[in-house]
Amino acid sequence: MPPRFNFRHKKAQRRFSHKKAQDSAVARFLSRYVPLVVWLAFISFASSDSFSASNTSRIIGPLILWLFPNTSPETLAVVHFITRKIAHFTEYAILGFLAARAFRTSPNRAISERWFWISVTLIVVYALLDEFHQSFVPSRTPSIYDSLIDMAGGLTALLGRRFSKPNADQRANPRRSVAE
Repeated sequence: MPPRFNFRHKKAQRRFSHKKAQDSAVARFLSRYVPLVVWLAFISFASSDSFSASNTSRIIGPLILWLFPNTSPETLAVVHFITRKIAHFTEYAILGFLAARAFRTSPNRAISERWFWISVTLIVVYALLDEFHQSFVPSRTPSIYDSLIDMAGGLTALLGRRFSKPNADQRANPRRSVAE
């Protein structure tokens, strides 16, 4: 006698398969955007009093003096200044990387095809808002030059990503490579 076909079992399998696909889509969405949002929150926190020049000098100064005990106060001030500018560049380079990662892999074709310009817009707007925010923090001094350093860091990461060698995912999906 042939096996009896169980309609309820097949329906439950389809429902389970659909639920699994939804869970997977949510997981991909979260893995794509949560790191970006967390980094934006960190940048906002770094614009607070906690990361002011007077507070960071408490960490950078002793570290430099420990490594180089004969450092003059003038040299220490220059090293502190340069370290802070490198931090600006780096935090926005990371933002550029995370923005590219989020928007390039979006299932929304309009976003994935325009990932570069969406990322640039995010970086420019956030860099300007970051310095504007600092104008309200008494221990911080806003500077358009810092915004330009921020933008340069983000743009450097984006250009590096845009002109890097295609990875296996891009070779498998040539539409995305052409759109860039």
